[in-house]
Amino acid sequence: MNAAKGELSSFVEGMGRVALLACEVVRSIFSVRLNWAEFMKQMHFIGLKSQFVVLTTGASTGMVFCAQTFYQFHKVKMDTATLGVVGVAMTSELGPVLAGLMVAGRVGAAMTAELGTMRVTEQIDALRTMATHPVDHLVVPRVLATLISMPLLTILAWATGIFAAMILAGSLLGVETAFSLKHMYFYADEEDILMGVIKALVFGLLISLISCYRGLNCGNGAEGVGRATNEAVVHSCIAILVSNFFLTLFLRALLYQG
Repeated sequence: MNAAKGELSSFVEGMGRVALLACEVVRSIFSVRLNWAEFMKQMHFIGLKSQFVVLTTGASTGMVFCAQTFYQFHKVKMDTATLGVVGVAMTSELGPVLAGLMVAGRVGAAMTAELGTMRVTEQIDALRTMATHPVDHLVVPRVLATLISMPLLTILAWATGIFAAMILAGSLLGVETAFSLKHMYFYADEEDILMGVIKALVFGLLISLISCYRGLNCGNGAEGVGRATNEAVVHSCIAILVSNFFLTLFLRALLYQG
């Protein structure tokens, strides 16, 4: 019981500190000049170098989801509705969630390890000695780069997933491509696209804040850096999955109330 209470109190305390870090990031964005060199470096690392893993994930997920949907719809003679279901699922749910999980595993771990190593080797203390705030110099460029990259990577996952599903349905499953596209345009609304973009922004914010917080507050030595990296990835993935549920309920009620 005491261990459970300790874990709960530690979790709540961590959430509070991440929220304080978010407030400090917002203050720095509007009051401190952005470190453009670090920002462009992070854009290259987070955005460009994550394209392959997002492409692979989006294409494979789109094809698998298309095949499974087709086999069920074929029983009730609704083959041409397959791509419509894939389009709605990829834009509103699968695209942002899978892109977020891939970015959390690839970028979140690297971000935490880099900042943790800087803390262990006292480079962050050196920045403070030179009157340079670590949040202004290190955290803000990473947060902004993740916020910009996540929607773009999510759109990439949409495009590859839907295109791969269309190729699979038309070439191997024998579904008429023209009717499939017509159903997809009919069922996939602008609200689904907007929901996916909003989710991608929220997931990018969670990944960057949690990873930076864990990196700046890791323990001493290589063991501390490794533990912080593991915690950053796990907590980021949990935050994405939990927040996705509440975002879905909230955005569905907000965007589809008419």
